[in-house]
Amino acid sequence: MRHKRLKVAIISSYPPGKRTLNEYGYYMVKHFRAKPDDYEKIILISDELPDGQKYNFPNASVPIIEEQVWNFNRWTNPLKILAAVRRSKPDVVLYNIQFLTFGDKKIPAALGLLTPLLTKLSGYPSVVLLHNILEQVDLNAAGITQNKILVKIYNFIGSLLTRFILSADLLAVTIPKYVEILEEKYKAKNVVLIPHGSFEIPPMPDFSQVVKPFQVMAFGKFGTYKKVETMIESVELIRKRTKLSIEIVVAGTDSPNTPGYLKSIEKQFSNVENLRFTGYVAEEDVPRIFNESALVVFPYTSTTGSSGVLHQAGSYGKPAIMPNLGDLAMLVKEEGYGGEFFEPNDVESLANAIQKVLEDDEYRIRLGRQNYFAAASLPMEDLIDWYYLHFQRFLKK
Repeated sequence: MRHKRLKVAIISSYPPGKRTLNEYGYYMVKHFRAKPDDYEKIILISDELPDGQKYNFPNASVPIIEEQVWNFNRWTNPLKILAAVRRSKPDVVLYNIQFLTFGDKKIPAALGLLTPLLTKLSGYPSVVLLHNILEQVDLNAAGITQNKILVKIYNFIGSLLTRFILSADLLAVTIPKYVEILEEKYKAKNVVLIPHGSFEIPPMPDFSQVVKPFQVMAFGKFGTYKKVETMIESVELIRKRTKLSIEIVVAGTDSPNTPGYLKSIEKQFSNVENLRFTGYVAEEDVPRIFNESALVVFPYTSTTGSSGVLHQAGSYGKPAIMPNLGDLAMLVKEEGYGGEFFEPNDVESLANAIQKVLEDDEYRIRLGRQNYFAAASLPMEDLIDWYYLHFQRFLKK
């Protein structure tokens, strides 16, 4: 069979849109567009931007068509996406999603997850990259619900929606355990592992260089299961018992589910010295934020899938301070990352972990080096080739 260049429609959020997985969508599109031998055209079917904002696509060999058609919590998202797919007539449709991509209200969130089935029934081979599965999400810790009855209802609905998602031609997940769960519980035969991968691999850093004062940084969307109170209190504890000079950096924005969270934290800790909130970090500023950091803290109370921030920390050769739970612990074991662990919600445990890494230059350098090589072993650039191999299964001969 002659090597065919494909037209791929990618359904994903994309910066400067601030919806979940926007950064992953940015790098996914970027690396697809760097493969002109495999891809003829990329159609980005994304969420609508606020007035005055627009997408800026980096120069690349593969042209891109932009379709801003869906929005968070909109009931008509499936119809809008399906119409955009039909207009663009792709060879394959690829979804970059998680369970709350299309909304945090029950009906629009559920309707959005039916879209892969609709595009498949319309004759377009459909592949889903699903970043989390409900079986591995602590609904209470993730800020979704604390009600035990609602937990049962959500789990039932989640299982039903998972079956709809599994009706796509192929379901890709980023963690081996997810494959096992889907195959055992749902008897699925169309699930494959495609690791998260590292967005980009910068040149190897000089691990001995560190900005002073030490910048202790957390990066992401905060307020649900990512809470920075413990990190701030931990650094305050370190300051009381040592002479370490530390700046606390909270880089990122509120989670869509918790608007106003960071403003409330800024007010609550207004008396804390050397505490900086960066707000939204544009893609061009991400390297600086990571390069200036001495280490990256993951102040999580739960996990909901593979961590893009861990892969970024590795790419820039930074040690990770991680809670010993869930998917993060699995990633460390399976992908070769290293970090100092702490108990979630335990100020002293986190303080001990941060202090240990900051005070031991040799240990800090070793962790940073380990994470850099773990990230470099699986760049997203290579994973795009995996997609092409899987796409071939759906092409007409």
